[in-house]
Amino acid sequence: MLRPPLRGYAKVPNIIYISLIKKEFIIFVIVTHFYFHSFMQKLITVFFVFIVCTSLPAQQYSIEGSVKDIQTNKELGYANIRVTGTTMGTAANLEGKYELKIKGGNYILVATYIGYYSDTVVVNVSEDISDLNFRLKKTEVRLPEIVVLPGENPALEIIRKAIERKNEMNSKLLNYEFEAYTKGIVRTEGEIYSRGNRFSIGSGENDSSGMKITGILENQSKGFFKKPGNYKEIILARKQSANFPPTLNTLTSGRIIQNFYEDDVRFFGIELPGPIAENALEYYHFYLEGMSAINDQKIYKINMYPQDSQDPGFVGSIYITDNTYYLVKVDLGINKAANPGGILDTISVVQQFADYDQIYMPVDYHLLIKVNYLGIVKFGFELNSVVYNYKINQPMDDEIFSKAIVTVLPEADKKDSLYWEKTITIPNTDEEDFAYKRIDSVSNVPRTFWDDFSILGSRVYFNDSFAVSGPLSWYRFNRVEGNVLDFTFHLDDAFDRRLNSYLDFSYGFSDEKFKTDFYGEYLFGDYRTYGITLNAYDKLSILFGESDNYNDLTATFVTLLFKDDFRDYYYTNGFDVTIEGEVAPVLSLSLGYINHTDRSAATNTDFSFFNKSRSYRANPPVFEGKINALTAGFTLDFRDYIEDGYFRRRTSQGRSYVLFSGDVTYSNNDLISSSLDYITYKFRSSGFIRTFRSAYLNFRLYAMYNDGTLPYQDLYSLPGNIDYISKRFSFRTLQVNEILGENVITINFEHQFRDELFKMLNIPGLKNWEITLNFFFNAALSTVEEKTEAILPAPVKEFPHPFYEIGFGLGQGIFPFQLEFAWKLNYRNGNNFRVSFNAFVF
Repeated sequence: MLRPPLRGYAKVPNIIYISLIKKEFIIFVIVTHFYFHSFMQKLITVFFVFIVCTSLPAQQYSIEGSVKDIQTNKELGYANIRVTGTTMGTAANLEGKYELKIKGGNYILVATYIGYYSDTVVVNVSEDISDLNFRLKKTEVRLPEIVVLPGENPALEIIRKAIERKNEMNSKLLNYEFEAYTKGIVRTEGEIYSRGNRFSIGSGENDSSGMKITGILENQSKGFFKKPGNYKEIILARKQSANFPPTLNTLTSGRIIQNFYEDDVRFFGIELPGPIAENALEYYHFYLEGMSAINDQKIYKINMYPQDSQDPGFVGSIYITDNTYYLVKVDLGINKAANPGGILDTISVVQQFADYDQIYMPVDYHLLIKVNYLGIVKFGFELNSVVYNYKINQPMDDEIFSKAIVTVLPEADKKDSLYWEKTITIPNTDEEDFAYKRIDSVSNVPRTFWDDFSILGSRVYFNDSFAVSGPLSWYRFNRVEGNVLDFTFHLDDAFDRRLNSYLDFSYGFSDEKFKTDFYGEYLFGDYRTYGITLNAYDKLSILFGESDNYNDLTATFVTLLFKDDFRDYYYTNGFDVTIEGEVAPVLSLSLGYINHTDRSAATNTDFSFFNKSRSYRANPPVFEGKINALTAGFTLDFRDYIEDGYFRRRTSQGRSYVLFSGDVTYSNNDLISSSLDYITYKFRSSGFIRTFRSAYLNFRLYAMYNDGTLPYQDLYSLPGNIDYISKRFSFRTLQVNEILGENVITINFEHQFRDELFKMLNIPGLKNWEITLNFFFNAALSTVEEKTEAILPAPVKEFPHPFYEIGFGLGQGIFPFQLEFAWKLNYRNGNNFRVSFNAFVF
């Protein structure tokens, strides 16, 4: 219904608005004021005023109000408000409150909500309006009696026509541009505190209040899309609660929200068939739940869920227009199969679409998530977004697009309150307003050393940049140093997030030596894509540390409790310097110089808590000499990235990718006075490949080739494991440092089937208990040539012919460990089969 114009003006002063008079009329008034002046003077005046008027920016005004049911006065959350004849619009918040920023002028505003007649207001905008309210009346649409014949489902024909309409619409959509506002709300039980990019969560209060708002992120962005798959979004402005760093505020509408007009909707890294996907009729069951309307336009309400409950998919309602068959709204969640481990306690998605000349585009998006991990970790997140100012199928320059899919403008963090007052946003709820004030208050309270202290923390921070090592890092034990006290000073993200450094001091009570290790990195460029690093040290190094995947705490416990120090060590003194940088969007190069002198280390203690009768094995000697070498390297990374205002962060967006890197080390006695002559080449590749449903394949490839005489400590060790504990991308049936080589090829494949295979095979119990399956296959070739063999302190084991092993791991979706079983396929000896636990904590 069209509301009488009088009511539209009722809340606006009934005066003549000079600011809304057209510029030509202003010119006319000024010219007539000087009517008696000379003709030349009038021309000059007209020209001057015209220039001034056209150069002044048009003033923007704010319109605020609410959308409610006219009979019950109930708030209509997420109602749409559009400005007819334009691409402007916004959405109400959960409380039905809206806010619209618009230039002065005469407008017709329309509020719509499915199941209601729209309410229309004609308004003259010349100042801020604080209470322009809409009151919507429910439609009276009854679902006609439907006679369903055997084998027929009326919803199927509606979906079939909606798919045809989608294809027709997509064929016409070539490109589009849009503006968006996005607000993210974080809920936890305790307050969130941050230093730099690091977070901690305080303990929740023991009351019935549950989770509260502990973080708010807001940004305004402009996005571009062009077929076949070019996408770019620019963050124009952003702000966040005081406890969040701005670098985390990159959740933009175009990147985060899903468009349910697409065939595959990516949801938490899993591609799920959309409600009108090409295969939707084969994947989902649909039934006609009812009928609603917007004004006189009838709308079908159709319920949907996967035909097979073991298939991950959406459940809920979709809304499709009668006769035209456009999808106008979705109100969906996900089924249990799409929620491994049931970690997502609640999930709800609401998205609405509007007509732009027979092309329906998303105009808002509302996501609600609640996480409950074993009752230990509770977390909530809400995302609300409005999309407006579409420009569809307009000329678009290809130079807009690059590997940077999101770029934060340098001035985005400098926008003041005046800017935000003139920008379309979603009004804060009362709870959000209170949260902003509470968080600002909490963040302004000075934090002491003990506030950030945790006995389990890896670091203890004194301010945003300066920290010392955490208590668990202060002590370690090994058979060379014995009891070790270790203390490290850290400087992180200092000087505009360009400097990172640490200085480590340690003392071994058995070898009676002080050790030092200094590292410094300074980054250059707008996005810190160039850098120089310096590492100077006089320390005890882990022999073949490149292949050691265990942490110091694990090594200390195994040594003290079982008297089994699985590591070997050597002393090294020297420095290395590296210059590296991103020379192309996908290519980084590096150059460096290494200078170090290595010495053998000996076993100096026989202490342990248990197994007193056993003795530690001797620590192997190394090649003792001075190594000077030049290095060069490259990295190829084809993933897109986000320019967050400080750094470029690579993102695969849940899609498959492959990475490549390599380096060469050149050591020569004549040229750079090194003890040995050799050239070593290394190549690495790793990847993530989606296979089916939520299953995926990870792989790693490593290759090394040496020409010359290589010191023993620079050989490559195949990554092995200790008894009963295994690590990913390692050889489960091999011991640590069991197989060495200078010419090496290793391949590791790990296919995470998750619980998909058990669902497909319909195995009782396993499919319902969400038992996960991981299959792995490893292969290796490793040899040592005569020149290197001649200086080795002792013979080493090799794999002159390819070695193979296979195995699998079983786990449960919500627990971070697996029970693994592995078999050797050749080179069989007394250790052909192994059972172990694989967990990241080791």
